[in-house]
This record gives sequence, C-alpha cells and structure tokens, in this order.
Amino acid sequence: MSRIGKQPVALAGATVTIDGDLIKAKGPKGELSFKLHEQISVALQDGAIVVTPKNDSKLARSLWGMSRSMIANMVLGVTRGFERTLELVGVGYRAAMSGKDLELSLGYSHPIIYKAPAGVAFAVPKPTEIKITGKDKQELGQICSEIRKYRPPEPYKGKGVRYEGETVRRKEGKKK
Repeated sequence: MSRIGKQPVALAGATVTIDGDLIKAKGPKGELSFKLHEQISVALQDGAIVVTPKNDSKLARSLWGMSRSMIANMVLGVTRGFERTLELVGVGYRAAMSGKDLELSLGYSHPIIYKAPAGVAFAVPKPTEIKITGKDKQELGQICSEIRKYRPPEPYKGKGVRYEGETVRRKEGKKK
C-alpha cells in the first residue's frame, strides 16, 4: 500500500474536472492538466480527489503515489504557485533583469540571456540571488536545472550557481 497514494488531495480553492483519463485543475494562478495512466483511477469524494490503482500489479502500485503527487502539485500550483531560489557565488557573478528575461554574468566573455517561458516569472532581489516563480513545479525544477548547468558549483572554491541552502562538498587543494 502506498502511504502517499492513500491520502486524498484537498481541492483548496481549485476547480478540478475529470474527463476520462485527463484531469484539469483551474485556479487563480491559471490552469494545468495531467493525463493519468490507464492503471490508475480517480474520483471526486467529499470535496477531495481520491486516487486508487485499478489492480494490484507492480506497475499500478508504482504509479499510484506518483499520480497522487502530480495531482496534489497541480492543485497547489494553480492556487498558491511555487517558488525556487538560486544563489550566485563567485567574484563578478551576477544576475539582472532585461525586460522579462534573465541576464546572467557568469565569468564568460558574454552575458547569458535566459528567455522566460510562458507562466514563469523571474525576480532579482539582489544581484547574486534569483527567484523563479510559476504554477508548474516540474517546469520550475527544469528551469532551475538549466540555469544551474551554465556554471555548476565547483568543489574547490564553491563558485557557481547553486540552489538556496545547498551545501557544496569542498575538496582540499593541492599540497606542496
């Protein structure tokens, strides 16, 4: 039994429609949809969404908790939204806004311009901090990962783009 899959998903101000294997959630932040696998069934009961596997196969049990998490993230995203923070560590590493896009100076000979996808907003409260907000948690994580790939944290000095609160394992330098 899936501990996560057993829990019902509270709607919390979102309107959810179930159309066969397609679930759509609509709220103040926008609209998201998720296509269910054929092994999973969903029902609206007492103002909450209940996810159950159709049979007791290994595939159905493995998809049960994941499907419930995806639906819960969808409902949370259209009502409250998600936010991730990136930190720039290094001399001369900074970020700035150029319209809706993000301009990064990461030690290369040219600035890197990252175009903001639809439904995602960037904010730069400090030159070394980037706040990324959006309604889709999966898309937000993908964007953070792509920005981090421009200059991942290196183990000797710790310079690079890192997630807020991330600890970088440092290596000892060369000894003479």
